[in-house]
Amino acid sequence: MITSETHKGKPFSSLHPQFNGLLDIPLVSAGKVAESDVDVIFLALPHGVSMEFAEKWSGHRAPMIDFSGDFRLSTPEVYSHWYKKEHTYPTGLQSAVYGLPEIHADEIRNARLVANPGCYPTASILALAPLLADDLILTDTIIIDAKSGLTGAGISANATTHFSNVNDNFKAYGVTNHRHTIEIEEQCAGLCGHHVTVQFTPHLLPVDRGILATVYARPRKATDQAAVEKRYRDFYRDQPFVRIRDENPSLKDVRGSNFCDIRPVFDPRTNRIIVLSAIDNLVKGAAGQAVHNMNIMFGWPQETGLMHVPLQP
Repeated sequence: MITSETHKGKPFSSLHPQFNGLLDIPLVSAGKVAESDVDVIFLALPHGVSMEFAEKWSGHRAPMIDFSGDFRLSTPEVYSHWYKKEHTYPTGLQSAVYGLPEIHADEIRNARLVANPGCYPTASILALAPLLADDLILTDTIIIDAKSGLTGAGISANATTHFSNVNDNFKAYGVTNHRHTIEIEEQCAGLCGHHVTVQFTPHLLPVDRGILATVYARPRKATDQAAVEKRYRDFYRDQPFVRIRDENPSLKDVRGSNFCDIRPVFDPRTNRIIVLSAIDNLVKGAAGQAVHNMNIMFGWPQETGLMHVPLQP
């Protein structure tokens, strides 16, 4: 079932016509979930709203996968600081598993509540994970310069997403205080075992979908291109949705797919490691990752329903 309070009774395809003839089921009220026998619940609700429904349905037999930021952080205090809201379901926050399959598959497997990662954090953490897991970089030198398509701003129209403001334009936003900063820092700290500070700056591109993150950091000790590249290929050897590239990835290389394309580069002139990471923010950065999490939770092959060829051109 698919729920909607605003559009209940309407066919799903009337709101999203690309599903016409494919998914015409009527939308129902969220109240129907409590009396249903569904196997998994996906919460695609705004921050601050998801926690209410997660608590309400916590006794349901079905596990939940939440798309909001309500369960991604470590404590109610951290959540309140970055989201400017009180967390009303701290028990759920404490029990939730961060749903980045390449890092937390073992915990996801037995989770009752999975916090689907943010799109920027997905691209950024996957770019950094091989370096952080062995503490190979100086963690106070990390800079993340990331660009997202317009769908990363959500479906609700506002001045920022107005056509005349986005078309033929390019700008940064959330400089120094974007809420994904703490999500990235906490997950990076979990990988290396100590505090991590990142400089994260997001930008809005005049395209409909996709994220390209360029990540910079200095190595702890002397290295070279071969060593850096080998580290990435070894780390992601068994991960079906991370592709290590020999050339710079672009948005169209991953558009409409659940892939994260990564190219690690070592620059001996500046003694920096540069990592390029590309995802589709609506698939690997959202719905595809949620399905990936579901596959792990139910013991299915990770690739089930997700091996779509990127839309190129």
